[in-house]
Amino acid sequence: MTLDFAGDERLQTAFADAWSRKADFEEGAAYMRGRFVPLSEATIPITDWAYRRSDVVYDVASVWEGSFFRLDDHIARFRRSMTRWRLDPPESDAQIHDIALAVVALSGLKAAYVGMDCLRGKAPRGVPSHPANAQNYLAVFARGFAWIMPPDLQERGARMMIAKTRRIAPEAVDPTAKNFHWGDMTQALFEAEDQGLDGAILLDGDGYVTEGPGYNVFAVLAGTVVTPDRGALEGMTRQSVLELCAMLNIPIEVRPISVQELEHCDEIFMTTTAGGVMPASELDGRALASTIGRQLRHRYWAEREAGWLGTPVDYEMSCDGGID
Repeated sequence: MTLDFAGDERLQTAFADAWSRKADFEEGAAYMRGRFVPLSEATIPITDWAYRRSDVVYDVASVWEGSFFRLDDHIARFRRSMTRWRLDPPESDAQIHDIALAVVALSGLKAAYVGMDCLRGKAPRGVPSHPANAQNYLAVFARGFAWIMPPDLQERGARMMIAKTRRIAPEAVDPTAKNFHWGDMTQALFEAEDQGLDGAILLDGDGYVTEGPGYNVFAVLAGTVVTPDRGALEGMTRQSVLELCAMLNIPIEVRPISVQELEHCDEIFMTTTAGGVMPASELDGRALASTIGRQLRHRYWAEREAGWLGTPVDYEMSCDGGID
């Protein structure tokens, strides 16, 4: 495979240089400001608004058995998030695609978490201190695959709770544009930890289900799989479950879910790039079934291992910079 970075000779040369030092990237690889660097060397200035104001949008793709899952879908959602937050880095979608492949190939990781961030810097001196005047820049990195809930926990089923903390209203911060505003989710994680539980589900101000810290939420009601239609990220694994339900002839509804429905549902499961389909075994101490959740979990990983919607990584790739 040849990486040409949409004809950008600067990126081709940067990758060729990094490939000549491939041993430096075994702990992870990153791309920042036109350079490929070991993950440990990827830094941002503490004065950037990305850090000081959480002025960042991001996306996370995964590599499993050497293949990306839904890479182009992730990049398309990433671009929508950037547009929503008025961020516009110099790299095109085609270049982001090749950069993602490049950082994984450099790392050599066959199972990887691949983050794509677009960050706002700060306005230079001499111009108004307004986000419209700040530099936008891209960061893409690969590290070992990270589980929100590890496989052994998924096998027994996650013990979940309904958090007292409410989700930030979508009228304030759009959850469909994946962003760093995690104050509510962080508090919900501490609520779960304080009770010795595995995770939390957040409601909106009207008492309807939104999502959890890093995962979408599904309920099973009388054999129908239901997931919220607002107040949550439109997750790639969520979309995959909707498609799997269609394959398996499982009824699905995308609509509001009240807290009362959640409290009396038959099953709950969560979905995320960093874990796939994750069944719950209880909610606020009430035992839950997991028949459909486990069926979808096994089918999801079977489809991924078979190459469903995959983009293989060429770990001996070349580029126009002369790598064979």
